[in-house]
Amino acid sequence: MWEGGTLTIPLLVLLLSVDQLTAQMVNLVAFLPTGAAALAVHAKSGLVERAPLPLVLIPALVATAATSAFAVESAEWLGRLYGAFLTIIAIGGLCAGVAGNVKGR
Repeated sequence: MWEGGTLTIPLLVLLLSVDQLTAQMVNLVAFLPTGAAALAVHAKSGLVERAPLPLVLIPALVATAATSAFAVESAEWLGRLYGAFLTIIAIGGLCAGVAGNVKGR
């Protein structure tokens, strides 16, 4: 179904004429307390595995630092890096799909 910004951001931009950056910020401000509350409830219920936490936090911190550095330096560079990342992901998905089809025969 519709989740988070999938519906919120287009509605704010198209129907209420809010600029996109403001709409994304509003969506993020609404999501953060909701996500934090959900995480607290799941942690209290014992549904959160703590072992892989460093595997998630370390790349997130590195990505945040790199994004901040590139955003200050040059938005064009950040766009190019993101495009390269998407290209690599697409090629990886294609190779996995082809390998799966060949292996399945």
